[in-house]
Amino acid sequence: MSLHIWWLFAATVFVVSAIPGPNMLLVMTHGAQHGMRRSSATMAGCLSALVLMLSVSAAGLGVFLEAWPMMFNALRLIGATYLVWLGIKAWRAPVDEAGIANADVPDVKADRPRNGWSMFRNGFLVASSNPKAILFAAALLPQFIDASRPTLPQFGVLVATFAVIEVSWYLVYAGFGTRIGAKLKSRNVARAFNRLTGGVFVGFGAMMALVRH
Repeated sequence: MSLHIWWLFAATVFVVSAIPGPNMLLVMTHGAQHGMRRSSATMAGCLSALVLMLSVSAAGLGVFLEAWPMMFNALRLIGATYLVWLGIKAWRAPVDEAGIANADVPDVKADRPRNGWSMFRNGFLVASSNPKAILFAAALLPQFIDASRPTLPQFGVLVATFAVIEVSWYLVYAGFGTRIGAKLKSRNVARAFNRLTGGVFVGFGAMMALVRH
């Protein structure tokens, strides 16, 4: 592909990745609750799911879902249900006074429930909960592939570019979450933060459920 086409792809991904969505909200939330270093597991989970979807889209799964709208709708509703469940869980999350009072201590009780694997899994499930991402990838990638040249190297360049830009935005959102994390030492602020993020997740799930393909 030409340098011009690559720049166009990079600019498109930069704008699309910057738009707040479930992935970025989750990364920001984990950044606020667990810090930048631990939220890297969430970032890895989100990125793994998106790269996987790019790969299966290149293999033709997006076209398959277009041809089988019932399967697409089933995946959409499963994803919407998961986001709503995640939102309700965040809304109802208890605020640990002891954990808030000792928020500067790295190994406090409130910090134990989420290990690296559970945060990775959460990121993976949230990122893969929207089957429209598969169709987006299936519609976007082919526009930047030069059919007269070998496809695999071009695909590798596009995915690598996507990963770098996506991770850069993860770091921005997680960094913002880390900065507001200190304010969560207040019990009232922590509860309000949980309910705000929970409500947004429920909203994302509701919008996904109401969208008609």
